[in-house]
Amino acid sequence: MSTHSTVSAEPDTMQRYRVIFAGIAALILTVGLARFAYTPLLPVMRQEAGLSLLAGGWLATLNYGGYIAGLLVASWLGGLRLKFQIYRASLMIAVVSTAAMGMTDSLPLWALLRFVAGFSSIAGLVLASGLILDWLNRHGHRPELGLHFSGLGLGIAVSAVAVAAMAGLPWDWQWVGLGLLGVVFFIPAWWWLPRPDGEHAAAASAVAVPSRRWLNLMAAAYFCAGVGYVISATFIVDILETLPLLTGRGGWIWLLVGGAAVPSTLVWDRAAAALGQIPALLFAYALQTVSIVLPLLTDSAALNLLGAALWGATAVGIVSLSLSIVGRRYPANPARAMARLTLSYGVAQIVAPALAGYIASFTGSYRGSLGLAAVAMLAGMALLIVIDRRTSE
Repeated sequence: MSTHSTVSAEPDTMQRYRVIFAGIAALILTVGLARFAYTPLLPVMRQEAGLSLLAGGWLATLNYGGYIAGLLVASWLGGLRLKFQIYRASLMIAVVSTAAMGMTDSLPLWALLRFVAGFSSIAGLVLASGLILDWLNRHGHRPELGLHFSGLGLGIAVSAVAVAAMAGLPWDWQWVGLGLLGVVFFIPAWWWLPRPDGEHAAAASAVAVPSRRWLNLMAAAYFCAGVGYVISATFIVDILETLPLLTGRGGWIWLLVGGAAVPSTLVWDRAAAALGQIPALLFAYALQTVSIVLPLLTDSAALNLLGAALWGATAVGIVSLSLSIVGRRYPANPARAMARLTLSYGVAQIVAPALAGYIASFTGSYRGSLGLAAVAMLAGMALLIVIDRRTSE
């Protein structure tokens, strides 16, 4: 009898790991390569392709604009099966839009490609997380979204290693190479995430649902985090490459960021268990603020690398903690609440890069942009303090 249980449990466990890895692969492809690889390639494109500071900011903005468009589409989709089809279509878009960046030097085409690449990122961040959560719940497993979101850090690390390995190649070859690498992650993301076998109705929950004001405060705090996050995510490599000891090492800087981000979701889950969810999130905001301010305070390569690692360790953790907090507060329909929260984060990702690009263009440096990011994070911390007090009442 025990032998039968062991035998039947092993395939179930292996399938659970395959499903989770499918989501991780989707994040690596759609976020790490299609979206984030632009960050370490920005200095190369500025040097070799003549991309200006202002154009670089606008390409980042259009990328996040595509993400918002995808998020709106995902929030309007009514059924799991349709979401699954959009998920698969987004995987294909991610591969094609990444490789095609190296097949043209037209700024309008770059803008279009960055937009559709941004759209594809919903596959890993929104659609895969919802499909995986649904599968885990239907099969009696505890949700493992912390493991799923580790794909964000892995995506950064994979893109960093790939760009560093291709450092001697022209910028256009690097983009094509990233597209080919994306096929490696496309395969498990496509085949290992099962097609939904039916629609499910949200079960009634005895958990008290927070007020609309509580969710609005969380969305506002997450918007602030989005401002701080996206300015650093877009320009951190370019900023650190201005330091003499770090010139030409953009790929390795991005690898450091990704390496720090990989285990962060599990670490922040532990912190939330020890400190409480909102206090842990507040601590993550504080550490990220320190990472943003460091380049303003010192030209030390060591301290700035420490700041980059600190940013990587907090950025993904803030995403994972925020979505987990909201998902648990709305157990009957977590996807809708998570989508609303993600939308506020996405709006920040549209506004902030273009504004930061204008500031950098007018001032000739990124100092003003970093100041804006730090102020936004401080505002977010203030909102979290209010949320923590309302939660404990």
